[in-house]
Amino acid sequence: MVQLKIEGEYIQLDKALKLADLVQTGGHAKIVIQEGLVKVNEAVEFRRGRKLRDGDVVELEGERFVIKS
Repeated sequence: MVQLKIEGEYIQLDKALKLADLVQTGGHAKIVIQEGLVKVNEAVEFRRGRKLRDGDVVELEGERFVIKS
């Protein structure tokens, strides 16, 4: 599983998707999140501002990454 290294305590879900290169823009992130295509820790997440912390696992269309601070 790919690790996404972050600075600080947390990163917002939409920003993490962009940083991981799973979406091209913030607008694209908003769409995939609203459509229920993103899972955080195996649960569908609809909040693009969801704060991700160390150890959280994000999945979009079979691509997974874990947050590491």
